[in-house]
Amino acid sequence: MPSTRRTDRTHPEAARAHLVPDSAVPLLIVLLTVAVVLAAAVAIAVGTVPVPLGDVVAVTWAHLTPGETERSLLYDQIVWDFRAPRVLLAGVAGAGLSVAGVCLQALVRNPLADPYLLGISGGASIGAALALSFVPAAIAGLGVSGAAFLGAVVSVALVVGLAQRAGRVAPGRLILAGVAVAYLGSAVTSYIQLQANPGELRGILFWVLGSVAAASWPDLAAPTVALVVCLLWLLVDGRRLNALTMGETSAAGLGIDVNRLRLGLLAVASLLTATIVSVAGGIGFVGLLVPHAVRLLVGPDHRRVIPVSLLLGAVFLILVDLLSRTLDRPNEMPIGIFTAVLGAPFFLWLLRSQSGAVR
Repeated sequence: MPSTRRTDRTHPEAARAHLVPDSAVPLLIVLLTVAVVLAAAVAIAVGTVPVPLGDVVAVTWAHLTPGETERSLLYDQIVWDFRAPRVLLAGVAGAGLSVAGVCLQALVRNPLADPYLLGISGGASIGAALALSFVPAAIAGLGVSGAAFLGAVVSVALVVGLAQRAGRVAPGRLILAGVAVAYLGSAVTSYIQLQANPGELRGILFWVLGSVAAASWPDLAAPTVALVVCLLWLLVDGRRLNALTMGETSAAGLGIDVNRLRLGLLAVASLLTATIVSVAGGIGFVGLLVPHAVRLLVGPDHRRVIPVSLLLGAVFLILVDLLSRTLDRPNEMPIGIFTAVLGAPFFLWLLRSQSGAVR
């Protein structure tokens, strides 16, 4: 007897088994929201100078509400000036890279797509390396973040130009162009590193591998605004993203302008990745691992994948950053090292457990 279970007509994979039932997804979102808050509080409290959670709450409350509240000046500086911007930037970066990964995986219809597939990290690395070494005076007005963002924008423009065919973005050409630009960016950055002095080299290397160690409140503005704007656009277009996974012909048959949708996804992924890379460096693997893991949890429907990826990515990177600065205290290591070390084995396990699912 055929199954009468209802599925989303615009999503051919909606019936695939996943770990969390559809009815439990709202609860999962609530739990992940709580997890983000708890992870942030713990990350702010833990460090070379530990701060009691009660004082973390007191300092945060004092800064968010009018009026004077009695609190330790030392704890106030540690919590509000140093750790809170860092932890929040880690959360925003993890959320943004995860959402960018969802966009690119829908765009090229490949779960192995990554935000850095477009060569954005390579272009940003060139800009930052130049700002830190060869021509700091020429781009002093931009700063490292501005130079990195400019490099990212140039690399995206180059990739999109190379990926165009008859006025349309071809996913296959997009991947090839992104890989080529990424390798070019890596080669140029490596050359700059070879020419840099030891003091400059450490800064360049730390930035290329990703870090939120020097985060300040102004650093949060651009990636947060980009994340909010892109998220609103994506949540409205969740069903169209589902249709795109069926293929270009099927999506067009449903009345969707496929090229326009692809350009929108490309713009969202590029904006998110460029703004995050410009302030946090090349934090890899988050946008590859988190969306794929989320699909195992809640299925392929983008109306569920996007919010869950957002929250899980934030929790993941907050905890990874906490590990990077506490594992070998008082020394600190780039966060990108830990995302790869923690993510690669888990991702290989995912691939093995999904034999035949990724083609």
